[in-house]
Amino acid sequence: MQSKPQLLAWLTCDGVHIDPGSGKHTILGIFSNIQARQFPVTHPFMIWFMTISDVSPGKHSLKISMGLEGTAPQQLLERPFESQSPVHRINLINEIRNLSFPGAGEYELLVEIDDELLLATSLTVSG
Repeated sequence: MQSKPQLLAWLTCDGVHIDPGSGKHTILGIFSNIQARQFPVTHPFMIWFMTISDVSPGKHSLKISMGLEGTAPQQLLERPFESQSPVHRINLINEIRNLSFPGAGEYELLVEIDDELLLATSLTVSG
């Protein structure tokens, strides 16, 4: 039986530095909400960093969608990735540029791997 991918970490941050010598990841500027003076607002750059495990060997697809609570989510990102073994931890660094928010509210984020929901969370945008 194939195991279901497990989410070990999900962070919204300003940057990720990977040390060339050790391969360690340094996470910069973790945040969980966005403040805006006026709407609509466009956030210039953020990273959605995630670590997953229990992913069967082979090629896979990651999709991330977002929508204001109560609206249909729009797909923001789709990207391939590969797993060598279910015991490996896979770090995925997803750069999000010029993300627009029409108004304040809770924006629902849906993270899917191979069309299976892995995470439903939200990002708060306030004025």
